[in-house]
Amino acid sequence: MPKAYVIVEVQVQDADGYAEYRKLSTAALDQYGGTFLVRGGAITVEEGTWQPQRLVILEFADMATARRWYESPEYTVAKALRQKYAISNLIFIEGAS
Repeated sequence: MPKAYVIVEVQVQDADGYAEYRKLSTAALDQYGGTFLVRGGAITVEEGTWQPQRLVILEFADMATARRWYESPEYTVAKALRQKYAISNLIFIEGAS
């Protein structure tokens, strides 16, 4: 079964509020066996016009686990904070099998 990835582009609007999101989201991620592959860091645009401020890439054992994490009570609380303190785009993508 292929792994699953969650890719999030984030524009933080309130750094203090977002810090609380990070604490809660990390705890929820740990409960569902997710791993941070990318969590911020320097971004260099080589082609195109996309100018993301912050990218996060998460890895899960499979798509079902990624969905359980995203829809979990633990992450629902964190997600509300992300949506309050940041503008974001989030996608799920299945890895190569």
